[in-house]
Amino acid sequence: MSWEANVRRVIPYTPGEQPGQQDIIKLNTNENPYPPPPGVMEAIRGIGAERYCLYPDPDAGRLRQALADYHGLKKEQVFVGVGSDDVLALAFLTFFHSGRPIFFPDITYSFYDVWADLYGIPYETKPLRDDLTIAVSDYRGGSGGIIFPNPNAPTGILMDSAEVEAMIRDNADVVVIVDEAYIDFSGDKKSALSLLERYDNLLVVRTFSKSRSLAGLRIGYALGGEKLIGYLQDVKFSFNSYTMNLPSLMAGEASIRDDVYFREALEKVIRTREWTKEKLQDLGFVCTDSRSNFLFASHKRVAAAELFTALKQAGIYVRYFSRPRIDNYLRISIGTQAQMERLIAYLQEYMDHN
Repeated sequence: MSWEANVRRVIPYTPGEQPGQQDIIKLNTNENPYPPPPGVMEAIRGIGAERYCLYPDPDAGRLRQALADYHGLKKEQVFVGVGSDDVLALAFLTFFHSGRPIFFPDITYSFYDVWADLYGIPYETKPLRDDLTIAVSDYRGGSGGIIFPNPNAPTGILMDSAEVEAMIRDNADVVVIVDEAYIDFSGDKKSALSLLERYDNLLVVRTFSKSRSLAGLRIGYALGGEKLIGYLQDVKFSFNSYTMNLPSLMAGEASIRDDVYFREALEKVIRTREWTKEKLQDLGFVCTDSRSNFLFASHKRVAAAELFTALKQAGIYVRYFSRPRIDNYLRISIGTQAQMERLIAYLQEYMDHN
């Protein structure tokens, strides 16, 4: 028997392409086009060389406290990890252990089924409606847990707050994870955080990679009841005590402190998103009602695969998913206003000649 017979085999997640050349417009991985606040770089530069030979705080106490203060919670209600992917992977390992299938949408963040396969968690995908919205009635009872992004990815569609609460309330016997990677682009009142006091089965997961411009430092966090976070901490300390590096801890804390800069950058992205959506529609595209930092667009006449290839050849990288129901859509991250103007100019020229 070969040693390969004992290897755990999975089909890995495929991230957006990270091209090496500099002279491109990169709109394929939903990064924030604006730099983090100046205080972030000051915090990192202020770390003395002697601190790098020591382990970072395994409890990430200062960052957790900063996040707790920001959201009006206790430190014991905050968990941090190496990006929201790390947090979500540990949440799968911690909470989806009943043997019953977990539920998530059929068109959603494509890491969910990867983690389920990796950990041997059974799962069922629930089809989105024809308008690409989540049908809450499909998630009532019988699951081993539920996870969904709000706004959803790659559609960018935001679920109504009442529907989110219904999802949590109707599944009180399992943990419901609301993945809020893009919620900051939707408005604070849309978050499930206001439901934490009422539902002890709710875990809200967020990231610094999108709205806080820190994709390169990998910071994610989860918010929930003290018992829920305690279980997550137990698994984390059984896996890797020192998950967060020192620069990430310092940068995360500095980012939280500068709320004015954060809000201004958010507004820039939102304004550019709405401008781009209008221009795409003028060119014959149909766009979902995205409340994220990307647009999900389909052209009435030109195939998405064709546009994806043409844009890439022109040095404009967007994301294309060759999957049923969405194989004629492009997911276009929102860059700077200047970058989006170049995108629209190229598409205008392409449409005029094809």
